[in-house]
Amino acid sequence: MDRDNEPRARVPEQRAPGQRSADGADLRFSVLGPVRAWRGGEALPSGSPQQRALLTALLLRGGRTATASELIDAIWGEDPPSQALAAVRTYASRLRKFLDPQALVSDAGGYAIRTSHDALDLTVAQELAAEAEKARAGGDRCQARALFNKALGLWDGEALASVPGPYAENQRTRLEEWRLQLTETRLDLDLEVGSHAEAVSELTALTAAHPLRERLRELLMVALYRSGRQAEALAVYADTRRLLADELGVDPRPELSQLQQRILQADEELARPADEPAPAPAPVRPAQLPATVPDFTGRASFVRDLGDRLATAEGSVMAVSALAGIGGVGKTTLAVHVAHQARQHFPDGQLYVDLQGAGARAAEPETVLGAFLRALGTADSAIPDSLDERAALYRSTLDGRRILILLDNAHDAAQIRPLLPGTAGCAALVTSRVRMVDLAGAHLVDLDVMSPEEALQLFTRIVGEERINSEREAALDVVAACGFLPLAIRIAASRLAARRTWTVSVLAAKLADERRRLDELQAGDLAVKATFELGYGQLEPAQARAFRLLGLADGPDISLAAAAALLDLEAHVAEDLLEALVDTSLLESAAPGRYRYHDLVRLYARSCAERDEEQPHERELALSRLLDFYLATAAGVYALERPGERVLDHFEPTLCPGLSFSTPAAALDWLFNESSGLLACARQSAAQGMLRKAADLLMAAVDLGESGANSHQFTQAATAVSEAARTAGDVQAEGRARTMLTHVHSISGRFADAENDARRALELGLAAGDPVSSSQAPNQLGIIALYENRHTDAEAHFTQALAAFRADNNKSGEASALCNMSRVHLATDRKMSAVSLAQQGISLYESDGREQALRLANGKYALGLAFTGAGQTSQARQVLTEALNVFRDSRQQFWHGMTLFRLAEADLADHKPAQAAAQAEQALAVLHGIGGEWRRANILTVLGLSLTPLGQTDRAQACWREALTVFEDLGATEADHVRALLHPVTVI
Repeated sequence: MDRDNEPRARVPEQRAPGQRSADGADLRFSVLGPVRAWRGGEALPSGSPQQRALLTALLLRGGRTATASELIDAIWGEDPPSQALAAVRTYASRLRKFLDPQALVSDAGGYAIRTSHDALDLTVAQELAAEAEKARAGGDRCQARALFNKALGLWDGEALASVPGPYAENQRTRLEEWRLQLTETRLDLDLEVGSHAEAVSELTALTAAHPLRERLRELLMVALYRSGRQAEALAVYADTRRLLADELGVDPRPELSQLQQRILQADEELARPADEPAPAPAPVRPAQLPATVPDFTGRASFVRDLGDRLATAEGSVMAVSALAGIGGVGKTTLAVHVAHQARQHFPDGQLYVDLQGAGARAAEPETVLGAFLRALGTADSAIPDSLDERAALYRSTLDGRRILILLDNAHDAAQIRPLLPGTAGCAALVTSRVRMVDLAGAHLVDLDVMSPEEALQLFTRIVGEERINSEREAALDVVAACGFLPLAIRIAASRLAARRTWTVSVLAAKLADERRRLDELQAGDLAVKATFELGYGQLEPAQARAFRLLGLADGPDISLAAAAALLDLEAHVAEDLLEALVDTSLLESAAPGRYRYHDLVRLYARSCAERDEEQPHERELALSRLLDFYLATAAGVYALERPGERVLDHFEPTLCPGLSFSTPAAALDWLFNESSGLLACARQSAAQGMLRKAADLLMAAVDLGESGANSHQFTQAATAVSEAARTAGDVQAEGRARTMLTHVHSISGRFADAENDARRALELGLAAGDPVSSSQAPNQLGIIALYENRHTDAEAHFTQALAAFRADNNKSGEASALCNMSRVHLATDRKMSAVSLAQQGISLYESDGREQALRLANGKYALGLAFTGAGQTSQARQVLTEALNVFRDSRQQFWHGMTLFRLAEADLADHKPAQAAAQAEQALAVLHGIGGEWRRANILTVLGLSLTPLGQTDRAQACWREALTVFEDLGATEADHVRALLHPVTVI
């Protein structure tokens, strides 16, 4: 055959400068000769020899990142110049100028070139060689021969010509060896198809150039023999034998000696080219999946979804699913279970590898491919050296077969791309701690912890039903302490199962201690801390610092702004670090801009921060910055809701300015969204000794306690701060915290507790000379006395509060005391003065010209009560409706419900029972679980009075009976009134 008539090798097309290629792949590179680059048809400058050496090192890594130290070794070897790192960066900068912006990327302190797969002539050559091998295995020798010629045609002289450095030298040697192997294989095909005469001249030149290469000598002997030149073939053997003896002192290899004997014997089989290819060996069917665990539990939706997707591999697509999650969440267990269930869809076998991606040395793709190829029946001698060659041969070997590949514990997408099949019929399951968003076409699965039911089921299966059934509550405590993490549950259960004398309660008690919990969660070679350590060890220093410090905060989650303050970083820098932690599954993204730890990961982060990696001073500074952020921002919210409020002037100064908001609605959004983290910060700060700022934070966030919706959390935080302040002897902080406790106790209807705290707050405020507690506490004492119908006491307290507010020039406080005094006058039948006092309060709220919507609504609430008592129901409804709208917009659920109640009273006084009943029923609905039983009983009383004129006496009686029970239990004077409603006395 005439090879000149065979297809030519692909070379970069010549185009006008700047012209784009037809397939859009602008950049092309060649290394099989001088190292060159093109954009379309335009040749690009490759720069100095060292710059070409850098380009070479990046091109030959196949898109994987080369670190700076690797590049320095590649260019200069063991004796780099002193400014080697700067030089590498300079060369990279120059390369970036003429490459596409996306082509040369910086990654983790190194560089990588990312281009289309056919942009490099070496990659094209490798793919052609792989196609040729496939064609040869299929018996199409002519096609295989043509493809090998195309691959060899891509060489343009010596590979990596004139590129300096030890890396280029090694690669040059490797590529030259591969070129000779391809040439030998193609010449072998020449002989198989009968082109022995044409091969003689080429083989003669090659043996002269490589005299010690016995395979070339063997091919030359066969070519000469088949060309009728038996004597010359034997002369080649004699020459080879003499040369090897003289140069190396060895005999020819056995194959060459056997060939000589066959020629001497005039072997007819040797004289004929092969008519048929050698029968291909029977394909090997690997079955490498690890055993599935016998107690696999739950995950039903994931098993179903992944199984369905694997089944699609039988069609026209290649299915890839990638599972991501924190260490210990059960990724491998789930993947192995699913793979076993899907085996029937992959009759040609299953491959498995642990890629050790979370360890210090992740598995190299080249090594994995070598193992896979051997498992698929490829002889060691046929496995190429380079990654790209192995990947190409691997894809060729899988073509037409249905095989499942389980790639466990992957480091990143770059590690697994060469390990993916290339055609339909096969499928891959990948597990990793990293979410592989850059793995094109993959179905991404984020695996979370188990549900409580699944966790308890797994625990029970390992320990045994008999032990769990008798201590179910303790078992629930155990799995909760494990954070519902499968690995932690398995370890805890295994420890319990191995200790027959332990009860479940004993284990639960051991796990209750957070500081010891991670140490308790280890059994044999399994340890929760160890699996977290693997992920932590992969972090860069800045990421590790963020991981440690964020773990110090107590809240269930944290916003980006709060995290940035804690870390003392700009928001965009903090976001990059947090997202990197999310990518490694050490942190979860709870919602856009919000982040959280798994409970056990948080404990591990704190242990890292405490083991001398963060000095105590640095930890204290981080928490102090977080407290300052919350206090400054909450104070801003308070100021928007209550402009001109004097209490802000008495707060401790903060170093952080906090966030600012354009509207009260935006401010309230922040406050209520941050409630859990903010109140947790107040508790934690008090425990750390930052008492005054913690107490001020509670005052700034009073809307959370006053709304009623967050009363429980607010009460816990205020109790923690007051107790810590009492222990530390800080009377100001304790007084303010008890003032806030009074507030939430009063709103919740716990009047005895409220009064005790208010009296203590007043005592402390006067002792500390604190204008805040010494004015707010008597105001609250007056409100409690008013609720308990102790009107003389109430008036005395309000008079004291009024004087204290005026002494502090606190107009808002003065207005509040006047409005409260109005209610005393109303209760003591001074109706007109009640209206007057409320109006005076409203005037004070408006006096400085700034609209104080929330405080003004409190004033209108008081005025509405006064109007109702004075018989001016129309005016009452008007001001109460205005107040209602403000309370609703300000998310003051307590005041919203109470205003509905007051509207019901006004409607009832105006003889509109249907309207009154509707308002009362709405009030009950809004105040469900808020406001306490005493207020609920008052609303039920009014509801019964509204239902009676409507003829619904049975419902009215039911309301009054329920109210009477409450009032009697509380010892409230209102019981007499309700009792009279239930049992009216007939006057004769």
